[in-house]
Amino acid sequence: MRNQLRGSVKINAQGKHLYKFINKIHNERIYCFEQYVKGGTFCAEIYRHDLKRLKAIAEDYGIELKSFEYDTFSSEVIRRRGRIGIIIGLVLVIAASLYFSGVIVTIDIQGNEKVSDMAILTALEEMGIEEGTPFGQINYVWSENQLRLMVNGISWAGMHRTGHRLVVEVTEIVEKPEMLNERMPCNIVASHDAYITYTSVLDGQLMKKVGDYVLAGDMIVSGVTSDATGHITLHHALADITGIYDESVTFEGSFTKERLIQTGKTDTRRILKLFSLDIPLYLGQNKYEYKECEETEKPLVIMEKKLPISVKKEYFSELQRIETTLTEDELFNELMKKVYLYEQNFLSECTILESEVVQEKTDDKMILTVNYKLEGSICEKKEIMAK
Repeated sequence: MRNQLRGSVKINAQGKHLYKFINKIHNERIYCFEQYVKGGTFCAEIYRHDLKRLKAIAEDYGIELKSFEYDTFSSEVIRRRGRIGIIIGLVLVIAASLYFSGVIVTIDIQGNEKVSDMAILTALEEMGIEEGTPFGQINYVWSENQLRLMVNGISWAGMHRTGHRLVVEVTEIVEKPEMLNERMPCNIVASHDAYITYTSVLDGQLMKKVGDYVLAGDMIVSGVTSDATGHITLHHALADITGIYDESVTFEGSFTKERLIQTGKTDTRRILKLFSLDIPLYLGQNKYEYKECEETEKPLVIMEKKLPISVKKEYFSELQRIETTLTEDELFNELMKKVYLYEQNFLSECTILESEVVQEKTDDKMILTVNYKLEGSICEKKEIMAK
């Protein structure tokens, strides 16, 4: 460590007055270590700052002096002292290390499920606690109580520092489960005009049987029953009734349509994010009237730790608004895509027995009417209004 900081030089000295030279450097109190004489050559190591004096003594005694400096930290600093970029970088690293060691770099929220991180971070920001806030300015007890009062749904909050992180632990309020009245007296009526293909009654009295044709609104399962004595009981009717029914859906589209297409022009903007501050690294504004934007963000990582410093890139692609005319096949394919999405989203619990697509077109649009024959549940609950 001594040699790394002060710098050491290896010397070899030869000459007629070698021992007078050795005595002289000892008298001058030039510190030599690892010294020895072999084959008429004096070998030793000295500190770098003594080399100039040693050269002057060697010249006085006619000594041939050779020197070699070891690679040390101090020698590297001296060798690169003219490279201002390294010096500035070193100063910035030291300054950043000192700064980040005393401020909040990241806020880690733990224990929340229903309460969002954004709600907690917003409350902390209102209390003056955010990325970049010095740890010494935080009143932990007061902040914990304020956080519990400011954010609905939190019953307890705790904060502590872990390195450069502020860890916020919360416990949420356990609410009473909502009591749903699922036993409200009701009948089951038909939701479609249909042929009944299957019945399974869990509660209530079945009014129709398999093979019957029912109209929409007809009662299938009654929630009112009576015994031999005339005593009436109200039930929450439960049943699984399946039927075959028809359904029609209409989709339409225009032959003339405005579209946005890429022109090939692009623009890249960079933004330096320092904590919650965005610093633009560009001049002017993007003047594309219509555009697509794609964002990427790369944080600064030191020793596998993400710092709240990152560079965000925004890639803009210019779009042009043009009016296009679709062919019959192109418009038909677009409408069929809508038909497919409708079937996936609304008919997924039914069985499609038959489907017929009827196409109509005018001068400016096309209409598709899809006639389905479906098999599925036809149950619809209807509350019994009793006094």
